[in-house]
Amino acid sequence: MRDYMVKVVAFNCSPRKDGNTAHMIKTVFEVLEAEGIETEMVQVGGNVLRGCAACGACKRSGEMKCVYGDDGINDYIQKMVDADGIIIGSPTYFSDMSAECKALIDRCGYALGAGGKPLSRKVGAAVSAVRRAGGIHVLDGIQHFFGINEMYIACSSYWNMSLSRDIGDFEKDEEGIRTMRKLGENMAFLLKKLQ
Repeated sequence: MRDYMVKVVAFNCSPRKDGNTAHMIKTVFEVLEAEGIETEMVQVGGNVLRGCAACGACKRSGEMKCVYGDDGINDYIQKMVDADGIIIGSPTYFSDMSAECKALIDRCGYALGAGGKPLSRKVGAAVSAVRRAGGIHVLDGIQHFFGINEMYIACSSYWNMSLSRDIGDFEKDEEGIRTMRKLGENMAFLLKKLQ
């Protein structure tokens, strides 16, 4: 039996700190918190996060750290390791994830891969804000990160997205809100079953 609280960390990869992606994550958090699960939002988007340099130093060291750690990446890696569940949210840019989201996935993926799959059997969920189309590709890319790390993927009653372009659009998307709430319920269920 565990003597600590179950925790979910979410990475908002939108440069809009309080935009639609953040509000989608907060809606999932409301459900998780009601189930007694601790939550933390990490703002990644809008910060300078370099892409992977493919130098291989993280693999050679085996310490699950990036040698270019002056941009917060090593804190992000540790937060993933310490959490029981991980949410990664990104807006849809030209049918793909934000540059910060891709850098997060690439750099965390390489560094964590050198540490013996520390994310294995954790729960992951992807969310994407999309104006009209392309969000499925974003969800697929994030979920591939979860899959290669041997994580369980939480889903909802529909794709984990909202048709939201301008700030405040998510609050008008009734189906998107229901989808995020169901995602929170399913994520809480999975996390509790894994305890």
